Amino acid sequence: MSSFLPEFIGTALLILLGNGVNANVILTKTYGNNSGWIVIAFGWAIAVFSGVYVCASLGGSGHLNPAVTIADAFKSDDWSKAPVFIGAQFAGAMTGALLAWLSYRKHFDATADADGQLAVFCNAPAIKSTADNLITEIIGTFALVFGAFSISGAKMNDTAFSLGALDALPVALLVLGIGLSLGGSTGYAINPARDLGPRIMHFILPIKNKRDSNWGYSWIPVLGPVIGGVIAALVYKAMH
Repeated sequence: MSSFLPEFIGTALLILLGNGVNANVILTKTYGNNSGWIVIAFGWAIAVFSGVYVCASLGGSGHLNPAVTIADAFKSDDWSKAPVFIGAQFAGAMTGALLAWLSYRKHFDATADADGQLAVFCNAPAIKSTADNLITEIIGTFALVFGAFSISGAKMNDTAFSLGALDALPVALLVLGIGLSLGGSTGYAINPARDLGPRIMHFILPIKNKRDSNWGYSWIPVLGPVIGGVIAALVYKAMH
């Protein structure tokens, strides 16, 4: 539980604030309706900062992302905590999505755009192209993981990569940069739990006029970040 709870709480906060800013911008009759991509990018950066900082303050790793956890395991050859971290991340992501829905429940009901409702929870490509969408997620997650390893000063023989509270801000700025620069194609999932956990909640929750949960695309924001993270870990390891 000492490993599970910080990851769970940090990821839940990440998704609560991240899906929350999506809802504020996308849904009908919110004060932030149609405020644009810049608001979403800054909102997600602050969500990352808050989630990482809280997780680290509780003694956690600050991963909040299965792609980061898997990359760290490849880098360190230590898989002992990976299942616990990943389970906590998915549970936290589903919980955060539930809380964001509760915060905006009436606005979901007032929104006739079923695609917009889904976009609050999870990602979809601006232009659908399986290969290109997958490559975009690989590149974005490579930038995230390689940057996070470099920011943390993680060494090749580390057995427990941890961002720590002091590294929360630069990693948040890195996520802001990825969102502003690379997010326009797929919405920059760069985190399997961030997409799949809320997508499952969209499927489960009683949302008025909702559409299907677009399961045909759902594997790309899972596989792409994992591949990108592993490549980043291998490159980082080769260089240190």
